[in-house]
Amino acid sequence: MSENSARSVTVERTSTGHFVATNTRGGTISFGTGSESEFTPVELLLAALGGCTAVDVDLATSRHAEPSSFTVEVSGNKVDDELGNRLTDLAVTFTVAFPDGEGADRARTILPRAVKTSHDRLCTVSRTVEIGTPVTATVEDA
Repeated sequence: MSENSARSVTVERTSTGHFVATNTRGGTISFGTGSESEFTPVELLLAALGGCTAVDVDLATSRHAEPSSFTVEVSGNKVDDELGNRLTDLAVTFTVAFPDGEGADRARTILPRAVKTSHDRLCTVSRTVEIGTPVTATVEDA
């Protein structure tokens, strides 16, 4: 484990149904209920799943060749059953193309292994979702 393993974001309400998350480096992302074009929290989870694996795969393949296209589609079904609201049938699908050339051939060859390694070991987001981690929710005095 790294010496600085803590990760956090702060979520602040900007208006009814609208929020801004800020990371420790000062980056922000707006989200809300989906009443406008902003992302919903569920869409952010899907983006985190795809983005985490995309970073791993891009680092592994682009050292050999720059992709001519690189798309990750992430989908799932939102259900409400006896277990409550949740997503099922999560799927992360890569569509990656490389130009012709020796480096590109190597990138194409390692692409499936890079996706598998990310999914099985490297992507913190998908590993957390698959393994399951308890979440505590508390209220502090303002």
